[in-house]
Amino acid sequence: MTMKKSLIGKKIGMTQFIKEDGTLIPVTVCELGPCVVVQKKTVEKDGYSALKVGYGDAKEKRVPKAQLSIYKKQNLAAKRIMREIEVFDDSLAEGSVITCDIFTEDQPVNVLGTSKGKGFAGVIKRHGFSGGRETHGSNFHRAPGSIGAHTFPGEVWKGQKMPGRHGNRSLTTKNLKIVKILKDKNLVLISGSIPGRKDSIITVIEK
Repeated sequence: MTMKKSLIGKKIGMTQFIKEDGTLIPVTVCELGPCVVVQKKTVEKDGYSALKVGYGDAKEKRVPKAQLSIYKKQNLAAKRIMREIEVFDDSLAEGSVITCDIFTEDQPVNVLGTSKGKGFAGVIKRHGFSGGRETHGSNFHRAPGSIGAHTFPGEVWKGQKMPGRHGNRSLTTKNLKIVKILKDKNLVLISGSIPGRKDSIITVIEK
């Protein structure tokens, strides 16, 4: 089974890229890496194989003590983000640095991120309900309407679309393509838009 390459980074913003044939396409500028391998988990010792990598420098006082002990054990600087990725290269060991050159241009990828949080929202904004008439005398405008069943079973179904927190959840945008790689700046241009605000943490995974 082939393990998929993946790398942690952050979203910088959006811009446009002009291809050689003159086609103009929207792209998202992402900073990917450098990520350092903090711990290599194996099937024999941990029951599964994975790479625990760190991204972004951080002050030690802002890092949880459990994570800080792992960094000190490997004599590594504290990192802001620590996540596990698949072992796509067996030669990687503790202390190895992974950069954006593991990807290639025109390579299809999936991007995992956290969508923008939009606070508490009603059903029209959150779920796209049409609402009621806006004419005078109507007492039904932006309410959800009936939410329950009849006498039997006499309860609200689980998963019913209701007002609540909108956004701020993990999303994966699939079938994107790497347009350009700037290795000296650790920047990667990815076609289209990806979830999250500027400077939000993302994970780019080989498709």
